[in-house]
Order: sequence, then structure tokens, then C-alpha cells
Amino acid sequence: MITQAAPAVPPAVVPPRPAARRRRRRPDLFRTLSRVLIMLIVIVQVYPLAWLFLTSLRTEQDFASGDPFALPSSLTWENYARAFETGDLGRNIMNSFIVTMGANILIVLLGMMAAYAIQVLGFRLSKLVRGLFLIGIIVPVQIALVPLFIDYSAVNLLDTYQSMIIPLAGFSLPMSIYLFCSFYEYIPKETYEAASLDGAGPYRIFGLITLPLSLNTVVTVVLVNSIFIWNDFIFANTFVLSEELKTIPLGLQNYIGAMGKVDWTATFAAVCVTITPLLLVFLVLNKAMIQGLESGATKG
Repeated sequence: MITQAAPAVPPAVVPPRPAARRRRRRPDLFRTLSRVLIMLIVIVQVYPLAWLFLTSLRTEQDFASGDPFALPSSLTWENYARAFETGDLGRNIMNSFIVTMGANILIVLLGMMAAYAIQVLGFRLSKLVRGLFLIGIIVPVQIALVPLFIDYSAVNLLDTYQSMIIPLAGFSLPMSIYLFCSFYEYIPKETYEAASLDGAGPYRIFGLITLPLSLNTVVTVVLVNSIFIWNDFIFANTFVLSEELKTIPLGLQNYIGAMGKVDWTATFAAVCVTITPLLLVFLVLNKAMIQGLESGATKG
């Protein structure tokens, strides 16, 4: 007797569990919220720059009579010409460039050598020395103004580039040493041991191994400190006495006329000119800066 096989029953479709649906929705919701938050941060950061640039193109009458935050009714480039005529903007930019470069050279050289001695070579009480350097981060710059002014007067350093470069480099060293130490901590010690077995001394190891590996950290240190140095007002205002050595923050005071009247459109044009170099450098070197900040997070 031939029995007919029973028809195959398709497997039952099991509906997805509510917990699985929640797991899918949570990443999507987190991603959406992250994008919205990033967009808000970008708007907050970009809006002042866009408003500054648009205001620098408005006429004086339009800015004075209309809403300062409204879109300009007409555009003009005369504000930029007037900015260079009213103040010695070119010389101010050159002075800021000299001070920024001089201070950064000192910061990089001294910071790298100090971090190399503390973290790589090592010595007795090296951790204590590192802690003393880090204490300098919380020291306010204002407490050094009067002592430095007296010392500069005694050695004839007032109204010189050195009077600005030295304190700017000194107050930037603690954070720079911290960044370099954090990077050197994750360089494999086997690299230094292999170089030592090959007969390399500490100076040769520093020049051939440590320095090339530190390029991204150097870029990070330079960019972080350049923003502070480029916009410095307190040291320049205290130690600079002549018009020839005024930096950008001091030069912007030239746009204040009689009775406190300010040529705002020319001032905004001057500010646009002065922040452009920093923005260009940051846009070109931002990847190296990010890698320098992340270098201490991964070993190898």
C-alpha cells in the first residue's frame, strides 16, 4: 500500500522580538541626534565668521542705520582699503607673525627636549619635575606683568620682540611639555633599545628617531599655541611702547577715533584680514593636528 506523503508545511514566520526592534531603533536615533548636534555646533561656529565677513562688506550708512544682524543691502570693498589706510595693518601683521614664529620655535625646542629628558631618558624625581611643570598651567599670566616689567627695564628689553616672545613661550611650555610627554610615553621602548645597541647616543636618538616621529605632535603644539600668541594683548600692551612694534590686537585700537567713535566696518574688515592666516593654516594642517591629539591614545 502506497501512502501519500503529507504536504510540506512551510516554517512558521516568527515575528521579530520587540527587544530586537529597539536595538535597531537606538543606533538610528543616536545617529540622528549626533548629526543634529554636529549641525548645531557647526552653525554656532560658522555663523560669527559669516556675519563678520558680511559686515565687513557693508557700507557705513547701512551698518549705522540698519539692523547690525541683517543682510547687507549693498556690498563694498572700500572698507578693506580704509582698514589699511586707517591703521598700519601690514606692519601689525608682520609683528604678530615674528612674535608667533619666535615663540613657537622656543616652545617646540624647549618642550621637546624637556619631555625627552623627563619621559624617555628618565632620571631621579622625573615625575616630580613633570608635576612641577604641569602646575604652571594654572598660573595666571597677570601675576608676572609687574616683575617682568621691572626686570625688562633693568636689562633694556622693553619695547623689543624678546619682551613678548619670552613670556609667551614660558607660559605655553607646561601644556606643550604635557603633550610631548603623552606622545613619548607610547613610543615602544624597544625602538630606543635597538638604537642604543647600534651605538646611537641620546642626541642621535633624539634627532633620528624621536624628532621624526613627533611631527604631528609638533603641528598640534604649534597650532594650539599660535591661536593664543597671535591674539595676545596683555603682554604686548604692557611691554610695547612704540608704534613700530605693535601687534594686531594693539593695532586694532587705531580704529577708535575721537570721543570713542569706532569705524566698525573698517574694524571688521581688519579683523577679517588678521584671522585669515590662522584659518588657512588650520584648514591645511587640521588632519595633522587631529593625528597629533590622537597619537597618545593608541600605542605603537
